[in-house]
Amino acid sequence: MASLNHTVVIIPAYNEELAIGVLIAAIQGVVGDFADIVVIDDGSNDSTADSARRAGAIVLSHPFNMGYGITIQTGYKYAYSKGYEYLVQIDGDGQHDPEYIPSLLEPVMNGAADLALGSRFLDAASYNPPLLRRAGMYFFGSLVSLLIGRPISDPTSGYQALNRSVLAFFTNDSFPCDYPDADVLLMLGLNGFSISEVPVRMYANVAGKSMHSGLKPLYYVFKMLLSMIVTLLRKRSPYTGAGRSGKHAD
Repeated sequence: MASLNHTVVIIPAYNEELAIGVLIAAIQGVVGDFADIVVIDDGSNDSTADSARRAGAIVLSHPFNMGYGITIQTGYKYAYSKGYEYLVQIDGDGQHDPEYIPSLLEPVMNGAADLALGSRFLDAASYNPPLLRRAGMYFFGSLVSLLIGRPISDPTSGYQALNRSVLAFFTNDSFPCDYPDADVLLMLGLNGFSISEVPVRMYANVAGKSMHSGLKPLYYVFKMLLSMIVTLLRKRSPYTGAGRSGKHAD
């Protein structure tokens, strides 16, 4: 049965028992009864799932750790199957400020964009990532910007809102589950979906970990470049332009 609400907030989480309850409470303070909250627990070996349930979220659990990309796609597939019209994605480690959820949803709900991407580089109050990571963000942001013809400043943001047409697109088998960052934005741009960036505040990860941590930089660069090349060579999806027409790919 579809939810009475049209909007869902999904939170991918791995071993976030200390942060997840506080994050859910903060999101509830912003969205109230306007949106459902779903936590996708990626095989945590702590009490992440129990903490999320106690805080009032719907919890989907992987039997073992499957990685960030599969975790968010689990959330997309759930949201699509339940009939949600809009989705907000926010990380479970507390780096994304929930106060910006309405700002992200605004261009998507008014039809100005199919996907609104939160950018820490457009908000002066956000923290500055380490130099090496900033360089990687700039490189991939510049590459995607060149290929899709619109500026992207924060390709690894992970904080975004999207409509049901993008949601349908993300549930197909071509979704890159290894590191869904710049390659996903490239896929959307090449398939006719409109993307806008919204200034958001992000914080440094005080716990020193996230679902993006521990990646070997050279391996990440290789995998991302390979994924983008595959995206460029792949036949365009039948969903092309779906977001702009407002039709759902149901």
